[in-house]
Amino acid sequence: MIDLLFDKIKNDKINWTKFQDLLVEREIASKTILLNEGEIANQVFYIKKGCLREWFNKDGKDITFQFFLEGQAVASIDSFISNQPSMYTIESIEPSTIFSLSKEKFEQLQVLYPEFREDFQEYIFQRFRNYTHLFLSRIKDSPRERYEDLINNHQEIIKRIPQHYIASYLGITPISLSRIRNRK
Repeated sequence: MIDLLFDKIKNDKINWTKFQDLLVEREIASKTILLNEGEIANQVFYIKKGCLREWFNKDGKDITFQFFLEGQAVASIDSFISNQPSMYTIESIEPSTIFSLSKEKFEQLQVLYPEFREDFQEYIFQRFRNYTHLFLSRIKDSPRERYEDLINNHQEIIKRIPQHYIASYLGITPISLSRIRNRK
């Protein structure tokens, strides 16, 4: 979805040069922390290449709850909007190329492209739908069912994400994930 907005802006030759200056492109290594739990988010990230995850600390264990791949935007939306501390960390899983957009530049983009606000609102609604699905899946589905959902609907996660992060995402130990995988 954010891809479509970028494409729309790129086709606007007059404003593309202004927009380009709003984005900061960076190459980052795997395990790069972009936002720590407890910090206030002041950037939105767009993944050109690579993979990021969101996780939080629970009694000394990191719990992964979402993955993001190429063409997706990621931020601690609640923190970004409300200026409250983030409830989670954003970290790269593999070497990645990202664009970052500061809150100040984000606001400039909304002035330059008023339709961006609508597109961003749609993005937030989509994230809300995703989180609702994840939340309900954790309540009603067994770890095996959640793993099968990944296999059937998110092959890129199975192929690219290390097993210990997948286990954390599923709410199980790596040993339990290994048992589920061996039962197939």
